Amino acid sequence: MKKRIILLLTIFSSIIFLGGCTPNGLTKEFGGKMTVELEPGNKLEEITWKDANLWILTRPMREDEKAETHTFYESSEYHVFEGEITIVEKEGN
Repeated sequence: MKKRIILLLTIFSSIIFLGGCTPNGLTKEFGGKMTVELEPGNKLEEITWKDANLWILTRPMREDEKAETHTFYESSEYHVFEGEITIVEKEGN
């Protein structure tokens, strides 16, 4: 009986923990794929993590520039929990 209670508490706390995580945090901590679409007319400059928050630096797209897609991926030593974030730029109006 004690083992069942511990098992149920473990499952319940895991559901609460995972349910409270943002897609950013889940991708960073547990791997997986995530796509971020920038507002039209924005160009990606830089991307970085601050804890579980993803910070994206953008600037206005110049007239001679085209929209691009950027893929950032983690290559870990044991290839476990590797994450991938795709940033999609869109042409301005």
